[in-house]
Amino acid sequence: MHLACVVGTRPEAIKLFPVIQAARAAGHRCDILSTGQHREMLDQALEGFALRATLDLGLMRPGQGLSALAAGVMAGLDPWLVAERPDWLLVQGDTTSAMAGALAGFHARIPVAHVEGGLRSHDLDAPFPEEANRAVIGRLARLHLAPTETARQNLLREGVPGGAIRVTGNTGVDALLAVASEAPDPPVTLDPARRLVLVTAHRRESQAAGLQRLARAMARLASRPDVQMVVPLHRNPLAAKPLAEALADCRSVTLLPPQNYRAFVALLCRAALVITDSGGVQEEAATLGVPVLVAREETDRPEAMDAGTTLLVGTGEAGLLAAAHRVLDAPPKPPRPSLAFGDGRDAPRILAALESARPVEARLPAMAVRP
Repeated sequence: MHLACVVGTRPEAIKLFPVIQAARAAGHRCDILSTGQHREMLDQALEGFALRATLDLGLMRPGQGLSALAAGVMAGLDPWLVAERPDWLLVQGDTTSAMAGALAGFHARIPVAHVEGGLRSHDLDAPFPEEANRAVIGRLARLHLAPTETARQNLLREGVPGGAIRVTGNTGVDALLAVASEAPDPPVTLDPARRLVLVTAHRRESQAAGLQRLARAMARLASRPDVQMVVPLHRNPLAAKPLAEALADCRSVTLLPPQNYRAFVALLCRAALVITDSGGVQEEAATLGVPVLVAREETDRPEAMDAGTTLLVGTGEAGLLAAAHRVLDAPPKPPRPSLAFGDGRDAPRILAALESARPVEARLPAMAVRP
């Protein structure tokens, strides 16, 4: 079986790594098609897992818009897909590169498998543009690899045939548990007398006013004498600037550049509280049983809240601060790890689904859809 994986961001590389590893171990050909749009972070992730891209589109452009990126992904992937004709084109999650990759596969008549399919917030503006991206992929995919039963139900309500859906768990859990078991060292010295608060923020819909409110709340929270705050900043300056400006003079705050995955997992394993607007971090923290405050107005991971470790608090300064104080003032409890998103054996289930569900479209010539 010949697989091809579209990878545009670091989270995509991390979550597809277990599938790539399982496929290659089983003797299948598995190509990595890199968009190259987040050059440093993506290369960092691929190198961390000893992976090399088969195709690199080199689409990194300063200030590049979403439409230009999507056009570049489709134009760049098309010749390779037409020439190589893999049995499956795998896209992961909800990025613009995943959506454009799925559309390129559809045009080339290559069956698309959607890893982490079925997540929905039911609000096209939150998260933006991710909610629209994954809805589009949901119409194009031939096989939907849903991480949870909730995701499966979302797809069924949208009319996806039940036979095209497999509940496999989330491969991000495979990667997380593998790295956490290595007990990596944190990238900063941690004070054992203080509680680690780990903060990440980058969502487009939160940029400007939302991130400024979050930054002000974190500056106030950092004044607690029992808190040590670590903030890995995003490479997007629109996301990084509000936090960097508000927290630069806080003595208990360490601002870091984007961290490699092992360093981030080391921090996550030691955190007393995580404050984030990231969907992936919600999954990872819930898996480890670390309390999470979600700085968003909507979440597409309700399973994290059902696990009892996650609270949706919005982007209001007062609400964020009050919720953080409640968690930190409560008596410490042992972690409550959750299997809501997977058990660490999700990649083999995905590989089995791909092996057993080869749609007839895989055998159709590309000429069938070309003028």
